Amino acid sequence: MTSSEQRRRQLAREKYERQMKNRAEAQARAKRRNLTVGAAALAVVVLAAGGAWAGGVFSSDKKKDDAAAAQPSAAPSAAVTPVKGCNPPAAGAPNGKQWQAEPAMTVDTKATYTASLDTSCGKVTLTLDAAKAPHTVNSFAYLSDQQYFDHVKCHRLTTEGIYVLQCGDPTGTGSGGPGYKFADENLTGATYPAGTVAMANAGPGTNGSQFFLVYKDTQLPPNYTPFGKITGGLDVLQNIAAGGVQGGGGDGAPNANVVLNSVKTTKS
Repeated sequence: MTSSEQRRRQLAREKYERQMKNRAEAQARAKRRNLTVGAAALAVVVLAAGGAWAGGVFSSDKKKDDAAAAQPSAAPSAAVTPVKGCNPPAAGAPNGKQWQAEPAMTVDTKATYTASLDTSCGKVTLTLDAAKAPHTVNSFAYLSDQQYFDHVKCHRLTTEGIYVLQCGDPTGTGSGGPGYKFADENLTGATYPAGTVAMANAGPGTNGSQFFLVYKDTQLPPNYTPFGKITGGLDVLQNIAAGGVQGGGGDGAPNANVVLNSVKTTKS
């Protein structure tokens, strides 16, 4: 026969076992929640990267003006790290000219065009492909002749997953352009290895003035018109990239104060 003391001890032991079981179950639930949150956070990171790649990572963000789209532009940081090899930009400001229509075609598709980008961090030279991207080269040459790019800041640097410096917006916000748009070109089989020059856009047929310079092999869908190659100054871009992004991270305004002092396009 079980004594009252034995019964009391048995009930206490059962209570203890129940408490331990409940505690173990609670810990397991908490662990599952943490794993779920961690997985969700990872998914957000992956989706954010995928959305950026597929949805206009090099967006010229003209859609912002029309619908306040959420394409992140580089917000200046109060703490800017000086980058060796970069100097104060030349005095002056972008002229911000605007046009209602794409410039008339004057480019010679059989000729070679060279663009010289005199930046505050060094000189970059481009060979432009007028045969494969005539409208793009025509627009770029026209804008450079109009001194549209002069004193324009390169507003965006990406250093994770995709490796580019984006320039060509006189407002420096990622939302500016020349007022006109033109169609995509040269997209069939387009790739973006180091040395590629391509157009930024806000979707099909929305090319304007913003372009990006690829300083390291980058995987992108063929949605951005390649219109030339970097033939000099790749080391300048790599130095800018090594300086990093303001505030850390892999996408934003570069620490280097990269300004296009002048851009000239010549036919040879």
